[in-house]
Amino acid sequence: MTTIYLIRHGQASFGQQNYDQLSNKGERQAQILGQALKQVSNQPTYAIAGSLQRHQQTANIALSECFPDIALKTNAGWNEFNHQQVIAKYDPRFEQAEAIKQELALAANPKAYMAEIFHAAVSRWTSGEYDHDYDEPWPMFKQRIDQALQQLCKDLIEQKTKQALVFTSGGVISTVLGQLLELSLYKTFELNWAINNASITTLGLSEHHLKLLSLNEHYFLKAVNADLVTWV
Repeated sequence: MTTIYLIRHGQASFGQQNYDQLSNKGERQAQILGQALKQVSNQPTYAIAGSLQRHQQTANIALSECFPDIALKTNAGWNEFNHQQVIAKYDPRFEQAEAIKQELALAANPKAYMAEIFHAAVSRWTSGEYDHDYDEPWPMFKQRIDQALQQLCKDLIEQKTKQALVFTSGGVISTVLGQLLELSLYKTFELNWAINNASITTLGLSEHHLKLLSLNEHYFLKAVNADLVTWV
């Protein structure tokens, strides 16, 4: 059986003009992630990341801690959907990155308020009624993730690779799991909201069949400092 580790990137720069870069905390998460991977993963010969900066940064920092000699592959098929556009199309007030951060600062329960906005925005995006509003409608995103996963499995089978690291995002991981577990759209994106930064979700690939082995492991972050456990 081949083991596939789906890894969410470290904390990015939420509320900043350029979200797509790791925060200082995100860099520390990636470092600890790499140390954890060195303990649980022996000699993975395949590592791939999305092309987004937060994917590449997380991968490079983590790999430097565990497997510095591995050549990192890049495939934009593992990129996240444009969550900033999805949220802004739902509520134009949030076209500016700092606006949503200011709204959250005023909320009695910031996480619950952000979840409410996220679910409403995603519901609009996945409804099929507004596909013309988005650079990448939900069906295109879902198809892209499916193609990236199929290509990964094909490569791993052909190369007889026993372990692989995939550095990606929460929306991608939840979409993979949604298809694998036949979840509803609501459950898929509810899962998206639960996947922590720098967490590991493990799949097993055997005879062209995928199965879920573990979900959202981040104990290694909590063991160092509970403040390192983040979801956004």
